[in-house]
Amino acid sequence: MTPGDPRPEAAVAVFAKAPVPGEVKTRLAAVLGADAAASLHAGLVRHALSTAVHAGLGPVSLWCLPDASHSFFARCAGEFGVRLEAQQGADLGERMGRAFERSPAPLLVIGADCPALKPAHLAAAAAALREADAAFVPAEDGGYVLVGLARPVRGLFDDIPWGSAAVMARTRERLERARARWVELDALWDVDRPDDYARLQREGLLDEVLS
Repeated sequence: MTPGDPRPEAAVAVFAKAPVPGEVKTRLAAVLGADAAASLHAGLVRHALSTAVHAGLGPVSLWCLPDASHSFFARCAGEFGVRLEAQQGADLGERMGRAFERSPAPLLVIGADCPALKPAHLAAAAAALREADAAFVPAEDGGYVLVGLARPVRGLFDDIPWGSAAVMARTRERLERARARWVELDALWDVDRPDDYARLQREGLLDEVLS
């Protein structure tokens, strides 16, 4: 950041799986085929990294699953100038919790499934953390596509039914229990099912993701 720059500062962590055919975008693989679904996933990861870097908020890291050894991750590190970290933990909540514990606050965590997420969304979430403990971009399916914390919130990720429509609702309960202040931005959509892929095409984002 330069002196007088009005943008808030926040580190950004992108969570992603290695693009292994048959192990990513499995619901889309039935329609696209395993190889094409893996290529789409790789494009979504690169798109998320580009969004994070262009937001210009602070250092960007790529948190890799199952580890950082896949050659795709090395190429991403070189292309986008990001640090690689291995995700650690039994479920998504534990893995995110460890990222928040290890990274400087404030931190924004995003996945690679939401090409509708723009740098402006990251900037708005980071700005919200100047006053709030947490900021979210909910997903239309009941989860969320971004979580930002000004500080770790105890118990925030405990006993969350990851992958279900109850994720955001259960997270609100955890926030209330912790007496945390949070901000929710407008909900966005992510790409998981064939209908989402059709929307990706309809809204003109597919070429952008695959470029």
